[in-house]
Amino acid sequence: MNAPTHWQEAQEALSACCPVMRRLIEQAGPVVLQARGDPYQTLARSIVGQQISVKAAASVWARFEQACRGKVEPLKVSRMRKSSLRKCGFSERKSEYIKDLSLRFVDGSLEPSGWTALDDEAVIAKLIQVRGIGRWTAEMFLIFNLLRPDVWPLDDLGLLRAVGIHWSDDPELAFKDRSVKASRAQAAELGEVLRPWRSVATWYLWRSLDPLPVSY
Repeated sequence: MNAPTHWQEAQEALSACCPVMRRLIEQAGPVVLQARGDPYQTLARSIVGQQISVKAAASVWARFEQACRGKVEPLKVSRMRKSSLRKCGFSERKSEYIKDLSLRFVDGSLEPSGWTALDDEAVIAKLIQVRGIGRWTAEMFLIFNLLRPDVWPLDDLGLLRAVGIHWSDDPELAFKDRSVKASRAQAAELGEVLRPWRSVATWYLWRSLDPLPVSY
């Protein structure tokens, strides 16, 4: 599998600075983050994945692809009835979000071609103007489409849970609370140790909770 160009450097740096990350990287094996080159697909998958498990999101997306008769594309989705989206497993709100996203791609009001030149916060600022796209969804875009190496999504429940689980047993990095789910403040503290490869660390933390590779 083709990994992002920074992946090996990130693996080595994370393994050197953190024994927990070294263990998680070794346990994960050769599987790496698989990016999607299509910005629309990444954002659509991120909307589908909001607040549900990786497995549930994969199931909804499979039905969605079937309803689109192949590739999920902005024009096709913009013409779909909300009732058809609901049959795929979309909530009423997510149906509205995916329709709005699709229409913005169709009319050109959302144009990601110039975003590679922007820093992370500038891209997030553009994306959160879209209905249904908050900071978490924008961060998924940074990780999975733009392949930014140092994104640390503190609103991600999987990340907080993984941090709480893996660092509660590490005497060098254990948090005083020792709860299963870390707080945002605790995760932010750990993130300072893992800079500038926090996207890669996040991916391995997700993998530690679910063997199905995370992909948006």
